[in-house]
Amino acid sequence: MDRTQLLNKLWEYQHEFGYISKNAISKISKSLQVSNIEIESVISFYHFFHKQPTGKNIIYLNNNIISEIKGFEDIKTTFEKETGCNFNEQGNDEFSLFETSCIGLNDQEPAALINFLPFTDLTPKKVKLIIQKIKNGENLKDFASKTKSKIQYTPKEDKTVLFRPYVMGKSIKEGLKYSSQEVIDKITKSKLLGLGGAFFPAGYKWQSCKNNVDDIKYIICNADEGEPGTFKDRAILQHVPGLLYEGMILAGYATGAKEGIIYLRAEYLYLLPELEKLLEEFYSKNLLGKNILGVEGYDFDIRYQIGAGSYVCGAASALIESMEGRRGEPPVRMWSATKHGFKHKPTVVNNVETLAYASRIIELGEDFFLSLGTEESPGTKLISISGDVAKPGIYEIEYGTSFKKLLGIEMSQATAPYFLQVSGPSGDCINSSEFDRKICKEDLLCGGALMVFNRNRDILQIFRNFMEFFKEESCGVCTPCRAGNFILTEKVKKIQRGLCSQEDLDDIKQWGKIIKLSSRCGLGKTSPNSLMMAIDKFPDYFNIKIAPSNEDQHVEFDMENAIHEFDSIIKDTQL
Repeated sequence: MDRTQLLNKLWEYQHEFGYISKNAISKISKSLQVSNIEIESVISFYHFFHKQPTGKNIIYLNNNIISEIKGFEDIKTTFEKETGCNFNEQGNDEFSLFETSCIGLNDQEPAALINFLPFTDLTPKKVKLIIQKIKNGENLKDFASKTKSKIQYTPKEDKTVLFRPYVMGKSIKEGLKYSSQEVIDKITKSKLLGLGGAFFPAGYKWQSCKNNVDDIKYIICNADEGEPGTFKDRAILQHVPGLLYEGMILAGYATGAKEGIIYLRAEYLYLLPELEKLLEEFYSKNLLGKNILGVEGYDFDIRYQIGAGSYVCGAASALIESMEGRRGEPPVRMWSATKHGFKHKPTVVNNVETLAYASRIIELGEDFFLSLGTEESPGTKLISISGDVAKPGIYEIEYGTSFKKLLGIEMSQATAPYFLQVSGPSGDCINSSEFDRKICKEDLLCGGALMVFNRNRDILQIFRNFMEFFKEESCGVCTPCRAGNFILTEKVKKIQRGLCSQEDLDDIKQWGKIIKLSSRCGLGKTSPNSLMMAIDKFPDYFNIKIAPSNEDQHVEFDMENAIHEFDSIIKDTQL
């Protein structure tokens, strides 16, 4: 037992008792040799850990912007009425209600997790029925939603990469025809980029890990997809999880790593039973374990590590901190993870989609992959589309596909699209004049999320939701990020109140630059992006929001006037 088991121990108590008591903290402290105050610090960092008793049924209602425009407020009110509880309070013996950020179900909003089981496409009528069934003692598993990712589009069969028929073990068998270096060379030649949002070359990362000689190395799969609007990794985990496993096994073969760890976000706990069942099948067929497929010394094991609700843990360095039993705060890095990563050992961190593509590249050949897409962005890409579209879901597209085509009648069938949010709140926003732009390295890369909003949606409502999200999810280590995202949130609220001046819009850009330049991790470096862009890309909208110039526009509250009468009374009394 060591500190890397801290999250697992906390989950044991959380699942059994609904919260983590002081007595539980003391027991964990003794068993792991970690101080009480450090454990309390870790508990307070994660959204899904509770230090106070909760009801038997913990309900997490997604409050992201897609949920908002699909009826979040009505669903929230109905939950409160039917349970007799208020959101974000302790609740009663039967229920506790909490708002939470994106749970990876944007194609089926409004959605909630009840004891980590999904309930989707909620309506007030549905909520009443769900709560009544719970009160009647029915088993949640019997009436939870049977979620399946809606795969709305794939290229022609000969051009589909991920969602073509899957044959277990095919990638591994193909990979064993080559040396470990040749496998890396194939990934490098394919120009496969990391598809978690950073777009770092996968082959370079694998090569760097291989070059660092050590007796222990790790392959970590980042399955903590928390960017609002993104649910592409869920689609892989539900439809072709074997590709993920084979990608990790091949990465282990290529780099010399013997152990793989999948950091799975708690929001996807309901997927775990099927994923572990498949893992057992891999072991039974000697695709995992000792001497894989009879190759002497080719050993590799995979296990799961469950996260606990923190957007910032999507950053590789923060994820490793979390796995090591600390708060998921991105550290100041002196080395890359491929040199000193998990437990200070060489570590490759790739996300689900990257590893799945690596598996297919070895199976189908790098030349096949290079024949698709564009010169700088070969292959295909998964895009999660949600919002004002007739067909929300997953789209496997060739790189080089335009946004206009994605929005069109042959694909998502968007209704009067006006504002597109690309790659989630931390990405880019584009207006209708840019719909001809293409998704590729040569033009505009997309991390995997596309949220579509029509002219009936209020841009400020969208950005208030985004900035509230960043304010809540900031780990708080960097002052510019902690304070700056709060300031930007208040600026958006000020514009909504009709008190905005041109100076406020200029302030937003200045604060945005400060946050981007001085924040430690990707959250702060990207959180102001879209708001800053929108001011320039939607000038007509923001010009309307600027209040007419007058001498009082900067005064929201005049302290001297407010206390004048009180001061007069005090002076008269003294006289």
